[in-house]
Amino acid sequence: MTQWCGPGAADYDERRALFNAMIDKRPRLIASCDGPADVKEALERAAQDDLRVAVRSGGHSVAGQSSNDDGLVIDVRPMKAIEIDPKGRRARVGGGCTWGEFDAAAQEFGLATTGGRVSSTGVAGLTLGGGSGWLERQHGLSCDNLLAVELVTADGHEIRADEHQHQDLLWASKGGGGNFGVVTALEFRLHPVGPTILGGLMAWHATHAAEVARAFRDWADDAPEELGPGLVVLTGPPEEFIPPRLQGEPLVAVALCWIGDPASGEDLVRILRDLEPEVDLVGPMPYAELQSMLDDPPGFRQYWSADYHDSFSDAALDVFLAAGANRASPMTQHLLLPWGGALARVDADATPLTQRTARWVSHPFATWEHAADDAANRAWVREYRTANAPFTSGGVYLNFIGDEGDERIKAAFGADKYERLVAIKSEYDPGNVFSGNQNIRPRANA
Repeated sequence: MTQWCGPGAADYDERRALFNAMIDKRPRLIASCDGPADVKEALERAAQDDLRVAVRSGGHSVAGQSSNDDGLVIDVRPMKAIEIDPKGRRARVGGGCTWGEFDAAAQEFGLATTGGRVSSTGVAGLTLGGGSGWLERQHGLSCDNLLAVELVTADGHEIRADEHQHQDLLWASKGGGGNFGVVTALEFRLHPVGPTILGGLMAWHATHAAEVARAFRDWADDAPEELGPGLVVLTGPPEEFIPPRLQGEPLVAVALCWIGDPASGEDLVRILRDLEPEVDLVGPMPYAELQSMLDDPPGFRQYWSADYHDSFSDAALDVFLAAGANRASPMTQHLLLPWGGALARVDADATPLTQRTARWVSHPFATWEHAADDAANRAWVREYRTANAPFTSGGVYLNFIGDEGDERIKAAFGADKYERLVAIKSEYDPGNVFSGNQNIRPRANA
């Protein structure tokens, strides 16, 4: 049964809060939905009262697209059912589940699929936008493992899209975002992973950044697909695992996940250990623990962006590290992720995403506390992107960016795939009811 919440309700502020504290939107109504019938009721109410619609699951959209002002938010968080078929290596996951919940259920059977690197991220939103995670170089993105999606369309119809029916809608859901309906359930292919893997973090003081970054670039660029690593420029947090002398200091770190033969993984990691990290937390650990290693608490202000690269030269590394040394906030993280492997093997037409052969993704991830610092942190991201532009390929992974305009959306898909998405949008949502996303406008509104 739909539960309605509006301004004045005791839990209104709690229920409207999003991960990004910069977003302070005040919807007229929040509809907490237990299933498709509740979603249909909420859509009918939105049409009746002429309210704009947003769909909220994990609430991690950095642009705040999980909410709106004076509209109606369809909150699918109550849809938490998870069914694991260990023999068939399949999972059916409710539209309100987070990756932490999904991982915990699948790991009981030593299974997983590529999921987000932050455990509180919603499964649906991440998958619909592509789904980058530690396992991607061996098993592809989350969307590459999506077998079926169940959703409620703008006109209230319940639809299942799979290999046998509504194949166009399944294709569009593999990276085309939440443009086509309210997702109530997803089905995934699972893979043997863990429950114990080799993973963790190594860190050095930033005085070693150039040496470590170049070694990481060469090491990761040629690494086996079982390795999922990332280079991170950050500030040493006040945590027990960070020596006191490094707390509050600029660091360069490598986070990694190895899901292959343990002995081979140790041999691979030794290349980094030869650089004598001042923090070495890499070892056997539960996969589910690795999945929450980068979790940040909600309540901070966020502004992110990203770009694809066909290669990452020394000059590109110099620009990356210079930006990392001049972050506007000590809470900001500056990331470099290697792609390749299974991501590049996916047929070019299998998903809406373009440039699947990109080798690297740069990801400035600005995080700060006070509104007075908004301009400085936005400027830091934009200035890095400007300096980085000569080294980029023009493509982008939309889950890593905020609202950067239509041209960036089109760059994520390429002209032909974008036109195909417009045609599918025009069929399933001709009135653009689902516009609170990286929006693909139907033909009448394009």
